[in-house]
Amino acid sequence: MPKKSIRDIDLKGKSVLVRVDYNVPLDAEGNVSDATRIRETIPTLDYLRAQGCRTILVSHLGRPDGKPDPKQSLAPVARELQRLRFPVIFATDTIGPDAQSKAASLRAGDLLLLENVRFYPGEEANDPSFAAELAKLGEVFVNDAFGTAHRAHASTAGVAAFLPAVAGLLMEKEIDALGRVLDNPKRPLVAVIGGAKVSSKIGVLENLLPRVDRLIIGGGMACTFLKAKGLEIGKSLLEADCLSVATDLMAKAGPKLLLPIDGLCVYQVDPASQPMVQDSDHIGADVAMVDIGPRSIDLFGEAVRGVGTVVWNGPMGIFEMEPFAHGTAAIADAIAASGATTVVGGGDTIAAIEKLSDASRFTHVSTGGGASLEFLEGRVLPGVAALQDR
Repeated sequence: MPKKSIRDIDLKGKSVLVRVDYNVPLDAEGNVSDATRIRETIPTLDYLRAQGCRTILVSHLGRPDGKPDPKQSLAPVARELQRLRFPVIFATDTIGPDAQSKAASLRAGDLLLLENVRFYPGEEANDPSFAAELAKLGEVFVNDAFGTAHRAHASTAGVAAFLPAVAGLLMEKEIDALGRVLDNPKRPLVAVIGGAKVSSKIGVLENLLPRVDRLIIGGGMACTFLKAKGLEIGKSLLEADCLSVATDLMAKAGPKLLLPIDGLCVYQVDPASQPMVQDSDHIGADVAMVDIGPRSIDLFGEAVRGVGTVVWNGPMGIFEMEPFAHGTAAIADAIAASGATTVVGGGDTIAAIEKLSDASRFTHVSTGGGASLEFLEGRVLPGVAALQDR
């Protein structure tokens, strides 16, 4: 962990501005339907309350495009925090008079949740004047929102120009888990990369390839690699402009690369279609591969068994459709049971685990979709770069 965290500075009795990622789903009644991201911040909130801090929470919800939208208010999140045993005060604005007066009247251990920071155009524009107004609410800035760390916004990076900035415990955990994959993994290190498109994973593949001992590619993106090998892929997903990239990656990877050797294929991508298993070198011209097949499941499962570390990003097929979810579910089980340190990232991967498996079976499931992807690409995340170095 190269950055300072809340454990590295004196916070006793201070007013602390905390960026959290409470961009959570709401149900039809406007209540929080999945509180995972809120629960993940509890260790940080507990720590700050134990230090007698006056804690001001700032988050976004949805994409209100810089103007107030009652449907994207954080009021339901305040209710959820209350349900999770945290008495919380809610401000109806972010930098206005309600936020200012409530922040000024906080006592030791109090929590204040500000209204959606994206109700203000200065947030996504990273406007220094907006960041300065936000910074006036606290004495220290704590970023515990790894899920937005790849955004150079006022509340993720801008405020660090005005306040001492350190990581919360969730941010610390994310940086540590993902950083170990890149810099100090227990070996052998296996990467399992899936999802629909090669184009969205080029950076990850290129950054991981020289670091891993084995690279497994599944999902729709595998079809572009199969095509680059000169195989027929029928009506399967193909990114023709990525064929040269796939060819180059395969040449660099050599025997460390594993591709599907069979797939679940259908004539129409529809849950009602009757799937059939076809070998990867005999995919029919009139079918599309929608999941990895049983032999691929066995091959990939064996490749992760007993290794040191597995990093997984991207499903093996169209898991949203139940008939085509078996490959992703089976690989999730194989990774969870591998005995390895298991690190999972990416929005679709996390959604697949929530639907098909149990997050508690994995060593670390990242709360950041795009952020975890960019971290594994080796990019500098603005929200991390803004924190004080150790």
